[in-house]
Amino acid sequence: MSNLSLRERIADFHAAYIRCIDQDALEQWPDFFDAQCLYTVTTAENDRAGLAAGLIWANNRNMLHDRVSALRHANIYERQSYRHILGLPFITHSTHEQVDVETPFMVVRIMHDGQTDLFVCGIYRDTFMLDTESLKLKSRRVICDSSRIDTLLAVPL
Repeated sequence: MSNLSLRERIADFHAAYIRCIDQDALEQWPDFFDAQCLYTVTTAENDRAGLAAGLIWANNRNMLHDRVSALRHANIYERQSYRHILGLPFITHSTHEQVDVETPFMVVRIMHDGQTDLFVCGIYRDTFMLDTESLKLKSRRVICDSSRIDTLLAVPL
C-alpha cells in the first residue's frame, strides 16, 4: 500500500472519528478502537518527562464504553458542543501490521450560551492496526500542549 493511499485512509478515519464526537454520537466512539486498546489524555510536559499518568487513561474498549455511559447517565455538566480541527496526519513508522501517526489538533468548545473558546490543542500520537478491513486504533495518546486543562474534560478528544 502506498503512503498516499494510507494517508487517505487515515484522513478518512479522522474525519469519521471527529464527526462522531462533534455530532454527539458518543455511543459509537469506542468502535473506532481495537478491543485491547490504550486511550490516554496527558500534557506535553508530562509526556516529555515520561510520566505515564494522565488526565484520562483507559486500556480497553470496555473502559471507553463505561466512560460514555458515565457521561450520559452519571455526570452532570453544562450543555456544550465541540468542533475539532485537525492538521494533516504524518506517518512516523509503518509495517504490514500497524502504522504510527502524529496528527495535530485543536478543539473549540461552544457553550449553551454561545460562548466559544479554544478548549485544547495538541497532537494525537496514534498506532493503527492494519490487519483489519477498517482501520482501528490500537493506541491513541492525546498530548495536550498546555498543562492548563479545564477540569470539565468530559467528552473524548
